Amino acid sequence: MINEKLRIAKVLMIIASIGFLSACSPSDDKDKGNTQAAAVKPATVKWAYSLPTSWDPVTSRTGADINTISLPYASLTRLDNAGAVQPSLAKSWVYNEDGTRITFELRDGLTFTDGTPLDANAVKAFFERGKNQKNSFLKDQLAEVQSISAEGATKVTLRLSEPNYQIPYLLAGRTGAISSPAAAEKDLGKLSLWPVGAGPFKMVDFVTESHAYFEKNPNYWDAANIHIDRLELTVTPDSSTLVASVLSGSIDIASLPARKVKEAKASGLDVTIAPSLSVRDISINLNKAPFTDPRVVEAFRYAFNRQEFIDVITAGTGSIVHQPFPQGHLAFNPEIEKLWSYDPDRAIKLLAEAGYGPGDLSIVITNSASADENSAELLQSQLAKIGVKSVIKLVPPGSSTWQSEVYIAKTPQLALDGTIGRESPVQNLLAVYGPDGIMNLSGPHATDEFVDALRVVRKTPLDNPDYQRVLWAAEEIGVKQSPTNYIYANPWVIVSSPKLKNLNIQPSQVRWEGVTVK
Repeated sequence: MINEKLRIAKVLMIIASIGFLSACSPSDDKDKGNTQAAAVKPATVKWAYSLPTSWDPVTSRTGADINTISLPYASLTRLDNAGAVQPSLAKSWVYNEDGTRITFELRDGLTFTDGTPLDANAVKAFFERGKNQKNSFLKDQLAEVQSISAEGATKVTLRLSEPNYQIPYLLAGRTGAISSPAAAEKDLGKLSLWPVGAGPFKMVDFVTESHAYFEKNPNYWDAANIHIDRLELTVTPDSSTLVASVLSGSIDIASLPARKVKEAKASGLDVTIAPSLSVRDISINLNKAPFTDPRVVEAFRYAFNRQEFIDVITAGTGSIVHQPFPQGHLAFNPEIEKLWSYDPDRAIKLLAEAGYGPGDLSIVITNSASADENSAELLQSQLAKIGVKSVIKLVPPGSSTWQSEVYIAKTPQLALDGTIGRESPVQNLLAVYGPDGIMNLSGPHATDEFVDALRVVRKTPLDNPDYQRVLWAAEEIGVKQSPTNYIYANPWVIVSSPKLKNLNIQPSQVRWEGVTVK
């Protein structure tokens, strides 16, 4: 019996030893390896913003698209935080003596994410597509480019019909976001849904109106400054759930309504308020009654209480403007701010002169369903104070609905809109006031005087002492000839998880160089 007990005890000791050795065996090293692998898992950022109108820079429609277009694409140049032009795909450029020719020299060894070379011929092919493709939204930006030539592998020259010193600024945005000619030739329609560029990220998944997922592009020329392995872009959730979404980790970063700042900070989230080129406006259509009457247009000039918009919509973070540039921008003309002021009595008098008494006039306010829900109601109340009735029409959210109905068809009488600015001030003025301007709700209305004034700006070198003067003159003409009323400028208000560090929020866009994940 004793021997049997000893035998059982020995067996138990052996089993225990095996278990102990297993715990210290190479499988333990494997478990440690898994733990270490988990510790260095890919750096992922979940960004709630909006999807672009098109993933093809040639058919992308709005200035805001640069935020998402710049994920899979790099442009020839880029702007720094002060708005100055810096090298990007092009490491340098030079004008000829009279400003009618500019030559860019590309970096060596650039490639698209499809493996094809991004050389001078590729740049030439992209610009020619931008000029000639039937549905191109770059035609007006490239109208002065008469021809493009490739000189060897790395030099490309744009020959212009007249001097234009805005080109380096222009090409820091969508106009210079070079796409793969091979991808365009293979399936042009697919390029609007699946980008092929040479930017910091490469698309790996896309569902229309839902999300776009990206992985880091190791061949991006500035890849050393990209510390994000995976970026997941989704549409912004309802503002009522935005803070909770960041707290839960379902998103890491998003634009935040200013009235939510206190809630976000109290929840322990980071809130960044940074300068922006974003300016909100009330677009008016001269081609739709009652705005075919200049007296009605003039009445509406005095109808808007801008300070009330700032207090209610921006929680005091915005600033009053009557022009499509914020204070502090080179193009901000202080004289324009003196042209009109809030004067409802004067507005009522002008409407009476046009034959409209209190309650006689009724209009439709068009607003995006994804915009601030209070803006249309606030406008409605201000119009009521001058005796104008109104109803609100909400355009369903989506990356193309607003663009199709407002920017292309130009169907509204009046729309709440805004510009996020563009790399070149001339480009922005063309977009909001030009005859083909996508944000010119009264298009093709634009005076010859305005078009000529912009030509003078383009011909003026940026370092010329007269540059700001001629820019201000062109802007004032644009403001006076357009019925659109700019209301307020608002900064970037960004909520983010504390795990994100070194956010790169530029006035014109959100960029990802230098951003780290803790």
